[in-house]
Amino acid sequence: MRWIVSLLVNALALLLAARWIDGIHVRGFGSAVIAALILGIVNTLIRPILIFFTLPLNIVTLGLFTFVINGFLFYLVGNLVQGFEVRTLGAAILGSLLVTVVSFIVNKVISIL
Repeated sequence: MRWIVSLLVNALALLLAARWIDGIHVRGFGSAVIAALILGIVNTLIRPILIFFTLPLNIVTLGLFTFVINGFLFYLVGNLVQGFEVRTLGAAILGSLLVTVVSFIVNKVISIL
């Protein structure tokens, strides 16, 4: 049950990112749910590998390169999912940051209730 709520929260965060950030477009709620699902899978499987291989660069940048990795994965999902489009890496970095913040806050509020 918690997994489904988290998926729906991430889908709503994607819709919010599409509304606020130029360069991100979501066709509808169904596309947002599919994009959130694929984004979760990509973040679970590919992100740790990228973090590991870019560890020296991440150390030099004091962890700021993680934003680039998150943006790249967000951009990748935008290319994989029909109905979810991310036009630039800058929009992807901002979108991933917004989705992360919104998802974190809403999940914390839900866990309190």
